[in-house]
Parts: sequence; C-alpha cells; structure tokens
Amino acid sequence: MTLRASRLALYGVLLAFAAFYLLPIYMLLITGLKSYAEVNLATMWQLPSALSFDSFRQAFEKLGPNFINSIQLTVPATLISAMLGSMNGYILSKWRFKGSEVLFPLLLFGMFIPYQSILIPLVQTLQQMRLYGSISGLILVHVVYGIPITTLIFRNYYATVPSELVEAAKIDGASLLGIYRWILFPISLPAFAVVLIWQFTSIWNEFLFAVVVTQNPATQPVTVALYNLAGSYIVEWNVQMAGALLAALPTLLVYVLLGRFFVRGLLAGALKG
Repeated sequence: MTLRASRLALYGVLLAFAAFYLLPIYMLLITGLKSYAEVNLATMWQLPSALSFDSFRQAFEKLGPNFINSIQLTVPATLISAMLGSMNGYILSKWRFKGSEVLFPLLLFGMFIPYQSILIPLVQTLQQMRLYGSISGLILVHVVYGIPITTLIFRNYYATVPSELVEAAKIDGASLLGIYRWILFPISLPAFAVVLIWQFTSIWNEFLFAVVVTQNPATQPVTVALYNLAGSYIVEWNVQMAGALLAALPTLLVYVLLGRFFVRGLLAGALKG
C-alpha cells in the first residue's frame, strides 16, 4: 500500500469515527427541527418533513433567564478559580516554605472527594454563611472545588519556567507579588487558556451542585432548567432536544473556536525544561 493510499485509509477511519461521535448532535438537531407530531421512535433518524424552529423558540423562551444565570455563575467562578490557581501554582513551584510538600498533596486530595459525600455539610455551611439558594453561593462552591485542578495545571506550567528568572528578580529587589505580576503572569497565557476552557465547560455543564444549592427556579442555571423542561405527563421531545442543543452550544463553541489553544496549553506544561 502506497503512502497516499494509507493516508486516505487513515482519513476514512477518522471520518467514520467523527461521524459516529457526532450522531448525538445529529439526533438533537433533527428532533429539534420536527414538530411534536413527527417525533416517534419509528422515524427518529429521518429528516423532518419541513423545517420548523418553533421548538427552538419555545426552548429559548423557557431557558432564556436561566442562560443569564449560567453566565453570571460561570464567568466569575471561572475567572476567580483561575486566578487563585495561578497564584497557588506560582507559590508552590517557585517558593519553598515549611510544609509546602504537605500542602500540595492535600490540595490535590480535593480533586478526589466525591460531590455526593459533602452535600450535607456543604448545605449547612452555605446556610450559616447566608449564601444558600443564591448564585453567589454556587460561585463559591465552584471556586473552592476548582482550586485543586487549577493549582495542579499552573504548578506544572510554572515548573517549566527557569528558576533563574525568579532569582534574578529577587536580586533586583522584586517582591513576591512583583515577581508574579511582572514575570510569571505575562507568560501564563497557555496555562490560562487550559484552565479557563476547562473550568468554563465544567461549571457550565455541572448539575448536582446546581440543583442542590439553588432551590429557587429564578436562580437556577440552565442545566437545572433543562431538566425541568420535561413535563409530568407529556414530554415534548422536540422542545427537550432543542433545549439540550441550546444549552450545549456555548461549550461546543468554546471547544470548536479555542480547542487548539487548549491542546497547546497542555503541551506547554507537559515537560519541564
């Protein structure tokens, strides 16, 4: 087999896998474009007889306020957790202090704590802080739970930065925060790209904390509102599918538009130079 033929075969296999992977998106789209009368198991793979965007309109009308809630939740939680992870990674990679070897494993341990195991103390803590049922409380939860993974990513990235830069800045009289502000922060774009994309998609798609912490429908994010689209007796599958596609659209766009930065950022912190 020639090189050209083998490459064509490889592309064919990759296209087949991509088509199989995109089947759920295809199902969401064609079901959302159908009327309620057309939705049934016998014709689920068939294209709609006529294009109708009524399902998307109904879904957007019901999910619109919750989209705003998700934005108000995801954007600040992502930015705050990224900044805290960046500063933690800087301290743990470039500054040695008593107990640092113990602190970092303890931070990483937070990545492996199941959400379900801390729901009761979480609710009690938020109630004591008067944050239970609010978007602010949910932001706090995601910031705290995001610190371990963001710290790990930034620490691995800053480990690739030559320590001589930090030592030279110390000799020049730069403070701890000054070294971070003028040396490490300006070269942190690849790590920030990874963390921001990871945190945005994780927080936007999260359901358990959202349904437990925000009891009021007026403050619930879009994932909880999407679950509530299903009626008690009749499920309008076309509206449900249209709503699922709309809810997934921000994260899909993030990965389509910024996916290359995610890969570059991961590779930038993969090896220590």
